[in-house]
Amino acid sequence: MKIAVLGTGGVGQAIATKLINVGHEVKMGSRTSNNEKASAWVASAGSKASQGTFAEAAAFGEIIFSCTKGDATLSVLKLVGENNMDGKILIDISNPLDFSKGMPPTLFICNDNSLGETIQTTYPNVKVVKTLNTMNSVVMVNPALIPGDHSVFVCGNDANAKTETKKLLNSFGWADKNIIDVGDITNARGTEQLLPIWIRLLGVMGHANFNFHIAK
Repeated sequence: MKIAVLGTGGVGQAIATKLINVGHEVKMGSRTSNNEKASAWVASAGSKASQGTFAEAAAFGEIIFSCTKGDATLSVLKLVGENNMDGKILIDISNPLDFSKGMPPTLFICNDNSLGETIQTTYPNVKVVKTLNTMNSVVMVNPALIPGDHSVFVCGNDANAKTETKKLLNSFGWADKNIIDVGDITNARGTEQLLPIWIRLLGVMGHANFNFHIAK
């Protein structure tokens, strides 16, 4: 499958590398077609890796991963262009974190809205799925790093889009029993609002290799 990854940071590189490792073709998107981080990733990732602008990557991808910082997500998707996303699955991993007042950050969208919902409202023909936003990028692509069962949440309006997303999560190592479908995209309000406690736990734990587990 051809997959676009928007963003060259730690999350984007972790997702893109894992996708290559499980057999997909990946184009990493950034603001310029010759971004240095993307170029270095392509050089290390092999023949199935390529790079381009955000728009070029999205046009290439059958599925799009949005891995940009939350405060840049909407401006990046504007650069992508609606025509390059129309009818496609967009897997949103970003979080609406506001660092303008220092640490710990607040959320610039919360309570009665979410970043995932805002993307869906802005681009109604895009099949937005929110997932993987409640953990560190290393855990996203290697859940076995943490012993025992722990949870990843999925939400979105399109059932088939969530099914395809779950298949990708399976390929990352997530067992079906640990993938929790919390419903439509409005539930991104809940998963995004886990970030304030996650960040505080980061300070307590002293490292990022932890995750939430929903015990039944």
